[in-house]
Amino acid sequence: MYDLIIIGAGPAGITAAVYAARKKMSLLVISRDIGGQAAWSGDIENYTGYQFITGPELAAKFEEHMRKYEIDLKETEAVTEISKTGEVVSVRTDKGVYEAKTAIIASGKRSRELNVPGEKEFKNRGLTYCATCDGPLFAGKDVAIIGGGNSALDAALQMIRIAKRVYIVNITPKLGGDAVMREKIEKSDVVTVMNNSQVTAVLGEKMVNAIKIKREGKEETIAVEGVFVEIGLIPNSEFAKGLAKNEFGEIKVSPRNETNVPGIFAAGDVTDVPEKQIIIAAGEGSKACLSAFRYLSEH
Repeated sequence: MYDLIIIGAGPAGITAAVYAARKKMSLLVISRDIGGQAAWSGDIENYTGYQFITGPELAAKFEEHMRKYEIDLKETEAVTEISKTGEVVSVRTDKGVYEAKTAIIASGKRSRELNVPGEKEFKNRGLTYCATCDGPLFAGKDVAIIGGGNSALDAALQMIRIAKRVYIVNITPKLGGDAVMREKIEKSDVVTVMNNSQVTAVLGEKMVNAIKIKREGKEETIAVEGVFVEIGLIPNSEFAKGLAKNEFGEIKVSPRNETNVPGIFAAGDVTDVPEKQIIIAAGEGSKACLSAFRYLSEH
């Protein structure tokens, strides 16, 4: 019986774990991977204390900090259910069942899929959801980035240095994201921005060789050897069936990170807290842990 189980080891989960370890709480962290979305980010210039650091480097710093403490860690386990009976929170995974007095859900988000012909067939055969992970494989090639928000712009800025030509296929009338990132994109002679455009199919033989798009009512085919899908994220909240969520599937939380089930808290991108940023997720993780500690003290 643990004091606390933390589901997820991204910025929110790791920060919560560090706070819990310092509070001497008996603790279990369950996560499919370490680092979460932070590990997939490119160049980070807005995390306090680092004028510049890459996503993988920052994720490694988080993990190093967490591993300084003696924390039970179950890696590569997928949570399938969380429930509460009496005062006991049960967390079921694909490998076992664990119990605690409190829990923090910090399971983050995953990439949204295009759901077009060819996507599944060419996944990891030219189509990917992570420019940080797979960008170097496309050195000197023409690539397409699907999306128009910060994640798409981040991918484009990474690929500008690597690819021969970068097409940004954006379904809205103009690019979103941070102004600083847009300015860098607009200055590049490597990038072609295609607004009001929608991908209708991913084409190829053994590997991707083109995408089909619909642009202002007309269909056209663009020859590319790489496709990076950056059209947003879906919260990893399916296992939390008894918790209140909003229309996007994000877990609803109070300012103290409380869910509608006493003793179960949530933090980071999986929640309805506005703005999905690494620094916000880390702050929410610390708040959630302090709330869990307070709950234990009062119960």
